[in-house]
Amino acid sequence: MPSWSVTNAFRVLTRKKPLEDSNESKLAKVLSAFDLTALGIGSTLGVGVYVLAGEVSKQYAGPAVVVSFLIAAIASIFAGLCYAEFGARVPKAGSAYIYSYVTIGEFIAFLIGWNLILEYAIGSASVVKGLSTYLDQLCGNPMSSFLGTHMPINIDGMGAYPDLFAFVVTILFSLAIAVGAKESTRVNNVFTMLNLGVVLFVIIAGLFKVNRSNWSIPKSEVPEGYGDGGFMPYGVSGIIKGAAVCFYGFIGFDCIATAGEEAKNPKKSIPFAVIVSLAMIFLAYFGVSTVLTMMLPYFEQDEKAPLPHVFRINGWHVAEYVVSIGAMFGLCSSMMGAMFPLPRIVFAMSNDGLLFKFLGDISDKYKTPFKGTMITGLLTGILAAVFNLSQLVNMMSIGTLLAYSMVASCVLMLRYEVDDRRESRIVGNGRAMGQDQDQPCALWRRVFNLNGQTVPTKQTSRIVTYSVTLFSLWCMVFSQILTKFEEDLANVSSFDGIKLVLGTIPLVVLLLIISRQPTSGVKLSFKVPLVPWLPGISILINIYLMIKLDILTWVRFSIWIAIGLAIFLSYGIRHSRLRQREQRNNSMAIMRDCSNSALLGGQENSKYGNEVPLILMHSTS
Repeated sequence: MPSWSVTNAFRVLTRKKPLEDSNESKLAKVLSAFDLTALGIGSTLGVGVYVLAGEVSKQYAGPAVVVSFLIAAIASIFAGLCYAEFGARVPKAGSAYIYSYVTIGEFIAFLIGWNLILEYAIGSASVVKGLSTYLDQLCGNPMSSFLGTHMPINIDGMGAYPDLFAFVVTILFSLAIAVGAKESTRVNNVFTMLNLGVVLFVIIAGLFKVNRSNWSIPKSEVPEGYGDGGFMPYGVSGIIKGAAVCFYGFIGFDCIATAGEEAKNPKKSIPFAVIVSLAMIFLAYFGVSTVLTMMLPYFEQDEKAPLPHVFRINGWHVAEYVVSIGAMFGLCSSMMGAMFPLPRIVFAMSNDGLLFKFLGDISDKYKTPFKGTMITGLLTGILAAVFNLSQLVNMMSIGTLLAYSMVASCVLMLRYEVDDRRESRIVGNGRAMGQDQDQPCALWRRVFNLNGQTVPTKQTSRIVTYSVTLFSLWCMVFSQILTKFEEDLANVSSFDGIKLVLGTIPLVVLLLIISRQPTSGVKLSFKVPLVPWLPGISILINIYLMIKLDILTWVRFSIWIAIGLAIFLSYGIRHSRLRQREQRNNSMAIMRDCSNSALLGGQENSKYGNEVPLILMHSTS
């Protein structure tokens, strides 16, 4: 059938949502820049600040954990700046899902949205599991002892017992979010302020017990298996490995973009909230890790609860309990931040017809997607209650890194997108790009824009799209070359150095080609600086970290994608709002043709005579 030709299928999979989609949002616009900033800090500054600093310093980087956090922060800020620009362009709920829908197409957008559902569901479940475990240990393990004895689960890959506390807490948080965005963010603001207060307390109190000699411990005093001592006991490779772990401590700020439709002034508040929240998160991580490694040698750190441990060792029991209680508030804040975006992603996809319609129904009373929020909360609660999440944590990061890469790619494509009206004027004046196609060497002149083209055209836009695609693919190859330098830096040969240089050249050339193309004239309240270099570096970092994930993570990720494809092919592709809009436009075009032919009174009347009623009936049903 013609409707299922390769060309038609490609057109269906790549149809794009109009950037200026004029559908009025049904969500209440109640969130200020402060609310969004607190949401970003709360969703990110949870488990990481209470666990990561001790784990990374002991296992990977030593006192140089502060450098690992700096590298991770720079990588995160690159991604954050891309989110900020897109937040200024597309103030819609859905985050990277909407961004990819606008620039790349429906199929890729669905995959990105499906990945984000996985990310936030597992992220929420892991946080509430951590909250349950932390509280249980603080109280002497009564829950695990009772439930493990009376309700054991003897299945591999699942928890030792059903965590009923985690399930109940998840449902309560879901209900709080479903009642209203403003109400839930007020609770989150309180948790976040307390969380930041505890972090500030740790830094100030810890300054009275710091010992700079802990950053220069000689090798003779370091236990076996803990490196060579000093500031970088595990070397440069340890800092890089630590940065990869620390990078996951910054995951969560993208929830700011998912609340775009509920922001009062999204074009200004989203960029502000992303940048400020990332800056404050870095300062918190940097301050805590500095104090922690100066108060206690890195090899004596507690990997699971480093902050209470370091105060206990120093005999500050009051500070120990303050930090423990603060950790509870921090985990609650992280829980709220992780759960808040999940129903918004589902709402956006359901509103576009790619997921089941009832998931996007807006409550008349609360002005939130009540059903979608409670259903996603129920699923998250089941995950937290019955599954052993330690094997699933990496799946959260793979979806996030893919989303970061797609957003950076989208920023590049939109920055160089064609303006049809400006292009038509250029074409009308006879100065359109492509007039030298018959000249020798025309190809490389067009690719590097040596003609001085100042207005983007369809051809320059295609050049950018192809270059971004090739750049992303080559980043996978380049990441394999870099792995040698990270894992075995001491034994790197001159041949490895030559491969690194030769592998870098295509990346630089492709970014140079992109930089030579004319940019769009769209005015934005915020733009990423140093385009295309900064988004290009962001793509490289994200792909490199994805390559470092283990094979089992990729297998589980593939299974999740297979489930999503089944939903998309059986439901989403048929109920897409873009498809319905195309059908209406086609019906209207046929009606106009019929009207014109009827007025002419010719034989053209017979051309659509038998088809129009059927099409009209189909379009109105």
